[in-house]
Amino acid sequence: MPAPYALRAEESRGRRYPEEAHAYRNVFQRDRDRVVHSRAFRRLENKTQVFTGRRSDHFRNRLTHTIEVAQISRTIAAELQLNEDLVEALALVHDVGHPPFGHAGERVLNAAMQEHGDRFDHNLHALRTVEQFEHRYAEFPGLNLTFEVREGIVKHSRDYDAKDFPELAEYLLDQRPPLEAQLIDFTDEIAYSTADLDDGVEAKILTREQVRENVPLFARLHAEVEQRYPATAEKLLFNETLKRVLDRLVSDLIANSRKLIGEAGVESGEAVRRHPQRLIAFSPRVDEERRQIKEFLYQNVYYSPAQQRDKQQAEKVIAEMFAFFMKFPRLLPASYQEKSRIEPLHRIVCDYVAGMTDSYIFDQHKRFCGPKKRIGV
Repeated sequence: MPAPYALRAEESRGRRYPEEAHAYRNVFQRDRDRVVHSRAFRRLENKTQVFTGRRSDHFRNRLTHTIEVAQISRTIAAELQLNEDLVEALALVHDVGHPPFGHAGERVLNAAMQEHGDRFDHNLHALRTVEQFEHRYAEFPGLNLTFEVREGIVKHSRDYDAKDFPELAEYLLDQRPPLEAQLIDFTDEIAYSTADLDDGVEAKILTREQVRENVPLFARLHAEVEQRYPATAEKLLFNETLKRVLDRLVSDLIANSRKLIGEAGVESGEAVRRHPQRLIAFSPRVDEERRQIKEFLYQNVYYSPAQQRDKQQAEKVIAEMFAFFMKFPRLLPASYQEKSRIEPLHRIVCDYVAGMTDSYIFDQHKRFCGPKKRIGV
């Protein structure tokens, strides 16, 4: 049974284009299903999380990461008595706006857009994706998701100022998002923090000893695991420890958020919106442990020398493809050429490049920007 502060499906502000109720699925279940059946969701399978698929089939990609976020999110939502259907829909859609090559791709696209006085934000691109670029239904453009899912796409990980983002004014920017949306930013970080330690070791960018020596939480839990399983292989000790790290983060988030919600005395979804602070959070001690993991990953994985070659190649490919289509817009797909008549070309080129998968952008780069390519004007 959802708690009073959970957002109920019958309380939804509805869809941009009204639809009849479904016989046995509520509006958030339908949103979840529309996301899962979208092309943008399927493309996540071929988009980098941290390590490109060319290294190994075992690394997380953007799709498997999304599935892990959804699993963690539903577990926490059930404990906090939130709306599990809304949480699942938000978890599954939260990364559909990511460009190829992960955050490296996002940085390059943002830099390219800034040259035109604009910007790239993967959350806002996700909103454009579900509203404009998915064509599956005869009655309306896009996926016609509920207000709450669209709002969560925008607001789950940050607050936007209506003065700077007037186009988002409909999303109640002066209010907090529902708890279901607040949760996603935390489950996203829980998922990638633990997974990136795992994949970093698998990629041989990290050693297990390095993780033990530099991540205090991991070291403490590893000592407990080693005492319990003294004759176990090091790889299994590592896995057991990683499982306990994830459990500590999840358990603390549940306990501390429950405490914050209780202290705030919120008894409705509207009370959550009006509360001055977000109410999903780690305790101070565990937040410090989370920060230590994140700093370790930034220093030793995300910006490690071993990653620089892949990042530089990715940045070069995206920058050159953006410049190419700005110069030769007639080579854009017809649907994008059509949109360029009503929106700035740089925005349309950005949309097209951001929607590409890793393999597709490599193919397009080889086709248009490879050695001795000459495109007639």
